[in-house]
Amino acid sequence: MKKKITGIAALAAIGIALAGCAAGGVPTGGSTVVLDPDAKLDGDITVWSWDVGAVALERLAADFEKAHEGTSVNVVDVGYDNAYDKMSVGFQAGTGLPDMVTIETDAAPGYITQFPQGMLELNPILGDDEADFDPFKWSAGSDADGSLRIAPWDSGTVALYYRTDIVEQAGVDIEAVETWDDLIAAGTVIKEKAGHTLLSTDLSAGGGFQMLLQQLGQGLFNEAGEITLDSPEAVRVLTMLQGMNQAGLIKNVTGWDGRVTSAKDGDSAVTADAVWWIGTLQGDAPELSGKYAVLPLPVFDEGGARTSNNGGSGLAVPAQAKNPQLAAAFVDFVLADAENQVSMMTNEGLFPSYLPALESDYFSKPVEYFGGQPVYETFAELTGQIPPIVYTSDSAEASDIVANAVSAAVLNGADPATVLADAAKQLATSTGREVATQP
Repeated sequence: MKKKITGIAALAAIGIALAGCAAGGVPTGGSTVVLDPDAKLDGDITVWSWDVGAVALERLAADFEKAHEGTSVNVVDVGYDNAYDKMSVGFQAGTGLPDMVTIETDAAPGYITQFPQGMLELNPILGDDEADFDPFKWSAGSDADGSLRIAPWDSGTVALYYRTDIVEQAGVDIEAVETWDDLIAAGTVIKEKAGHTLLSTDLSAGGGFQMLLQQLGQGLFNEAGEITLDSPEAVRVLTMLQGMNQAGLIKNVTGWDGRVTSAKDGDSAVTADAVWWIGTLQGDAPELSGKYAVLPLPVFDEGGARTSNNGGSGLAVPAQAKNPQLAAAFVDFVLADAENQVSMMTNEGLFPSYLPALESDYFSKPVEYFGGQPVYETFAELTGQIPPIVYTSDSAEASDIVANAVSAAVLNGADPATVLADAAKQLATSTGREVATQP
């Protein structure tokens, strides 16, 4: 699902909610329930989600009930603004949660780490289908032992949106662009000949730094939980962003509304963002129909990944669920079924993490807004290629520190390697984690 605020901000709600709990600490005891794919299904369950996710689940609940007589699925739209506070308090207290919850991908590892026994292992239900899911999403929803706790739902696969009219005005062959260096060179031409910046982003919020870093297969932490804020890949990305801004190729905007307004105004030629940006363009800028197209991201190096991730969510069964077997069966019904996944794409715009669904003819259909280009086909081809990275319970704090580092380097001209090294030390001091030794 599109993020109304960043998933990392939602992850921060875990710590806020815990701080407000009188009991203190994180419960370590958990349910001994082992999910059984052959369990008898009856009774009722309650499901928490929000926005289009709740709409999709409620629609599919009716089909599930018809297929399983004697069952009832009650979907509650808890609202995005309340969801994480409610879940954090419920996990902490060990009571008060429904049978199934929605958790965004960015927030998933934090919940898994803070509440290691708080969600049931889903491998008995979905384990045989692991190869059919977006590997990044599966990894993000699994604990350190490889147990799936939050099942992949929708993906935030990233590609490059571009304004066809602007690149044509500048005489740039955007389809010939292969690398980020190529794109920056094209941006210089676009600025000189068409008077537009290359891209618009909110530098105070990180300016897409983490998305670009993930394209290089690197996150803010390694598998040992050590800090990698100052990795060579991180320095490379920050140096590139600094150079782009110094060349006048970045339009610095403020927040979500600033990004949407900049797109409507046609400030910049390209946008590197997730598949859900399609719905934003169609909904907020219908007047630009026919003026956009999509390409895979340019690579950093030959043979590198041509995509990344931004957003998405998953479904989990809390250990305190009153009817966990029925909840797990509903998770399986919704997520491990190509027809149901395609229906959520066509009706609610939720791009599947379930790879077999991407083989549907729907994804090869032309999209009028993009001049008839079958843009979903591009995202479908890229979804299985998203580089996996490591999140931790300290990802929220790391993101805040990264945003400050991006501002220092890109807006204030500080040396990228120095600010990232300082950021890594700051994060180590505040979290007690070690800074990884860099080559």
